[in-house]
Amino acid sequence: MSLFLHYLSMPYLLMGIELTLQVTALGLIGGLLLGIILAGMQLSRFWLLAAIARGYTVIFRGTPLILQMVFAYDALPHIGIKLPAVLAAGLALACNEAPFIAEMLRSGVLGVDRGQLLAGQALGMTPGVLMRRIIAPQAIRTMIPAFGNEAVSALKNSSLASVIAVQELTLRSTQLASSTFDFFSIFFASGLIYLVLTGAISVIQLALEWLLDLDRTTKPRGLADYLPWRRVDLTPKPEQANKAAPPEAPELKETPPLALSIEDRARRAATVARNNVAVEVKHLRKAYDGNKVLDGLDITVRIGEVVALLGPSGSGKSTLLRCINHLENWDAGEIRVGGRKLGFDEQGRKLSPRAIANERANVGVGMVFQQFNLFGHLTAKENVAGPLRWVHGMGRFEAERRALELLERVGLSHRADALPRHLSGGQQQRVAIARALAPNPSVLLLDEPTSALDPELVNEVLEVIRRLAIDDGLTMIISTHQIRFADEVADRVAFLNGGVILEQGPAHEVLTNPRHPLTARFLSVMEAERPKDAVA
Repeated sequence: MSLFLHYLSMPYLLMGIELTLQVTALGLIGGLLLGIILAGMQLSRFWLLAAIARGYTVIFRGTPLILQMVFAYDALPHIGIKLPAVLAAGLALACNEAPFIAEMLRSGVLGVDRGQLLAGQALGMTPGVLMRRIIAPQAIRTMIPAFGNEAVSALKNSSLASVIAVQELTLRSTQLASSTFDFFSIFFASGLIYLVLTGAISVIQLALEWLLDLDRTTKPRGLADYLPWRRVDLTPKPEQANKAAPPEAPELKETPPLALSIEDRARRAATVARNNVAVEVKHLRKAYDGNKVLDGLDITVRIGEVVALLGPSGSGKSTLLRCINHLENWDAGEIRVGGRKLGFDEQGRKLSPRAIANERANVGVGMVFQQFNLFGHLTAKENVAGPLRWVHGMGRFEAERRALELLERVGLSHRADALPRHLSGGQQQRVAIARALAPNPSVLLLDEPTSALDPELVNEVLEVIRRLAIDDGLTMIISTHQIRFADEVADRVAFLNGGVILEQGPAHEVLTNPRHPLTARFLSVMEAERPKDAVA
């Protein structure tokens, strides 16, 4: 035992530990940097970059690390590159780790729900903002366990550096055992040292997972607050925090449903008819793999008007909404929002993704999706306040004040600090509506806002939309199957089928006395399928 402890503290082996850590650090840091480049190339829209990255991955994953180390140390000098043994080993380890790390990064990025990316784009986030604020925070959390495993693997693989005479721990143990013939004690001590080092990596991994755990309720300030994508002002400012408290408002459930009378409808129709055009769609055509989704569609929406889009699944309602916000490209036709051709410059050329994002934010087209598409790593308050800061440059306390006001308005002030996964479907959709309203959009698009909800949760979302339409006079285009709701709220109904509008007109008139036979058949089917106790 005394001999074993002697080997553990021997300076000769301790110097080997230092070289082992140097090679490992060079391999991991270099592998991470190169892995980021490879992952970016594989995710690029340019096929040539993706092909080069894939070829690199095939080569370095398919050849043994020991051969790569020999190549870095013995072959590079033939082209004038002579590296010290430690640096050559670190370079070879980095090149070997890079494709594995690149695949971890790529899987982390691809693992972020695409709906969240669409929501970010609809809010006006540029690709860079999306990466820093939405993709990276969620991807990093999922990659920590895999990266910890890769770090342990790199530490153990560093022992192969002995092939190019790097005096790391394994080589020094072998040399010491050869001179003393005490193989068991020396290699047992060496193995214990490796175990301690890999154990330390595991502890660091678990600590990071704990610090970045979003579900911890007892954390006064988490590590996430210090990460670059958060940019939280950590300086206490109690006087500003006091100002951030929103005025009290009645809970949503205390307000009865609203519906316009016939006289109100007539007055509202006359007012809307005098307003300028908010959205104009002309001859819009869109096809997926040869299947026509929109076939020369035309529609005009005026400021303050509420238009309900009705029609069977696949009729083009959702595609139309996404085209208006330029979340989808179209094949032919023209779309103008507030008189501007969203996504195109004055010469009709397509803008870059970054320019389109900036234009969305400037034009002001909000969107609410079927599946809520809340950012999973942010609380309800952060979902509303974050885009205001990142896209519109609003200060932290001003953005939080605005977020709390809107959450109060939709009856969710008491859930401001809850993560999306801790909210019901109806609550998530109300947060999504508050988020879309935060930058005061000129037009609000709602894509089947209640289709993903249980029947008992539908009314709480519809009531929020009712009040936006009746109290605020917000311009809205709503894709919905809620016939009674469309009758109560919409100024006009447009029935789509086969990518065209078959019938449109005043909501109550079309819904009670449809002229087109397909409209009448659709309304009768929807009425027959509606549960008797369903709430509008």
